[in-house]
Amino acid sequence: MLYCLYQKRLNKAFYLLEIPKRMAKEEKVKKGSYGAESIQVLEGLEPVRKRPGMYIGTTGPDGFHHLITEIFDNSRDEAMGGHADDIEITFMPGEIVRVTDNGRGIPVDVHPKTKQSALEVVMTVLHAGGKFGGEDSGYKVSGGLHGVGASVVNALSIYTKAEVHRDGGKYVQEYSQGKKKASVKKIGPSKDHGTIITFQPDTAIFGQQVFDFKRIVNHMRQQAYLVRGLRISVIDAREYKGSIDTDDVFYFRELGLDVPSESFYFEGGLISLVRFTNSIQKPVHKNIFYIEKKAEGVESVEVALQYVDDISSRILPFANNIYNNEGGTHVTGFKTALTRTLNSYAKKNGNGKEDDTFTGDDVLEGLTAVISVKLREIQFEGQTKAKLGSVEAQGAVATVFGEAFQAFLEENPDDAKAMINKAILAMKARKAAKAAKDSILRKGALEGMTLPGKLADCESSDASESEVFIVEGDSAGGTAKTGRNRKTQAVLPLRGKILNIERARLDRMLASEQIKNLVVAMGTAIGETFDLSKLRYHKVIIATDADVDGAHIRTLILTLLYRYFKPIIDGGYIYIAQPPLYKVKRGKEVMYFYTEDEKTKVLGKDEIPLESEEPIDEAAEAQEEAEEEAAGKGKKTVKTHVQRYKGLGEMNADELWETTMDPARRMLKRVTIEDAQDADKIFDMLMGTDVPSRKAFIQSNAHKATIDV
Repeated sequence: MLYCLYQKRLNKAFYLLEIPKRMAKEEKVKKGSYGAESIQVLEGLEPVRKRPGMYIGTTGPDGFHHLITEIFDNSRDEAMGGHADDIEITFMPGEIVRVTDNGRGIPVDVHPKTKQSALEVVMTVLHAGGKFGGEDSGYKVSGGLHGVGASVVNALSIYTKAEVHRDGGKYVQEYSQGKKKASVKKIGPSKDHGTIITFQPDTAIFGQQVFDFKRIVNHMRQQAYLVRGLRISVIDAREYKGSIDTDDVFYFRELGLDVPSESFYFEGGLISLVRFTNSIQKPVHKNIFYIEKKAEGVESVEVALQYVDDISSRILPFANNIYNNEGGTHVTGFKTALTRTLNSYAKKNGNGKEDDTFTGDDVLEGLTAVISVKLREIQFEGQTKAKLGSVEAQGAVATVFGEAFQAFLEENPDDAKAMINKAILAMKARKAAKAAKDSILRKGALEGMTLPGKLADCESSDASESEVFIVEGDSAGGTAKTGRNRKTQAVLPLRGKILNIERARLDRMLASEQIKNLVVAMGTAIGETFDLSKLRYHKVIIATDADVDGAHIRTLILTLLYRYFKPIIDGGYIYIAQPPLYKVKRGKEVMYFYTEDEKTKVLGKDEIPLESEEPIDEAAEAQEEAEEEAAGKGKKTVKTHVQRYKGLGEMNADELWETTMDPARRMLKRVTIEDAQDADKIFDMLMGTDVPSRKAFIQSNAHKATIDV
């Protein structure tokens, strides 16, 4: 800090000395230093490579996988227009991806304006494609901008190949980093029709990343629900050892390769997607609501919903079949109509007291809903299409869904009664939870309630440099408090296993001393008063023992964070500590190992160390070695001792610091949510009440478990 202050003052002094010179040169600066020659012009696809985040959001895993989505969306739009019914995605060695469809094929004739092949224009020019010209362009609705997606993927790939089958011919063009290698060529006849795009992401942009097969499979399953009659196949041929001549192959699955693959085809549409999402839940009413209708300014409004016996809601919004994880105007219209319609029905049929009114949270509890809109002129907030911005979608969804849902309630009184009772239960729980929360937090997070006595807080009040270790038990807490850096590191010990909140309401949660301590320590409050900006630590580190109980406690904490503090996870503030499993002392050399394989690799299978569950007495070891050395006249036997750590409390404070708490040497795993729907389903299965599904999951994954006997 003193050095920084000194440097700032020194820089200021030099600046003051330079003022006369600056004034003398001011006229020259005005005339020469900032002119037309200073403006940098990036040609072609150079802007994409210069600022990839502007086009795909990030160069991390999300952006890396988004490349596949961009190319798939083009093929999927062909299917939405009725021109294709079969799409295949194949992973090949070297993280090369091949996307094939049986659509019309990208046009290859000469573009009248650019005098280039239309294929070359689509693949190499931003904002060029078949989706800008309205209905006459050939796409009534689409997932986005054809040319933007293809050209961006091309720019960010070290190699790209476009292969088009149409009009009885086969046409090919290859590219590198967005630049063509040669002109479009017709290389032979073809009986097929469609487009094949093969690309290899540029490691200079993305580093050495690997595509997640399961992640793509989950996304494609979802897409198959949204486009009736569309078959989508995903094939992972990265480990295939044989040779394949891709020039002679249209669909890889026709080769019958013995590689992992998944294929999806659904006729049920959104109703099938709701059933799949609720497959491990207990519905509270029999019939699934469904409506599909055209509205003013919107080609199609499609909604399906069902309530289940749960306290969480699951809303899946789509615009032109693109999943909008941040919602948008269609979700706003849906929520408004849902709340208004259920309140109207309840009052009309005397299901609630006159002064009782459902809030938006009341009617969302236990709801699974899929909202899909299709628009000709669609507006997203950002190229990654995470949020729909089209204003017309809000009114269209509110009107179409509201009218149809009102009719559904009137025509299905048993279903309507079950929905209203579910909302009434949620309303009562909300009021009870509010009273409990107010009694605990009214003078708490907002007015400086005394921090938990168990919390050993850090000295810094700067959240950006502060971190809290959540440990299990007073033993581990005592060691961590002694070994920590008091300036920036806080320690919060939890006693035993916290409450499983998967099906616990807020009032019951806040009655738990352990959960209340955690809520107050983080400072964000909870529920509708949650405020991420008041988070007291920008690293919340879960540090549990490396055993079954530790894993269970970690899962309980993550369940709490996922259900009630999800923005903290989304913000990247949650971490899992990686303490060592072994301490190995060989002579005077001390080593730490975090896995069994690491230990075996270094020590070797033939070396049999002296195993110990107790801390190594280094003073006694040194004395013994000295005596052996004296007795052997300079020769000593080097012994290897291995200590197996069962818990953090077994470590000395200095050991815990240098292996788990020291920012310069420790290993932390950041907790992320790559697929919220998949994560939600897993939490339901592992922490909910569906015993058969949990049992099946455990049985099918038992071989992956490491059992400490």
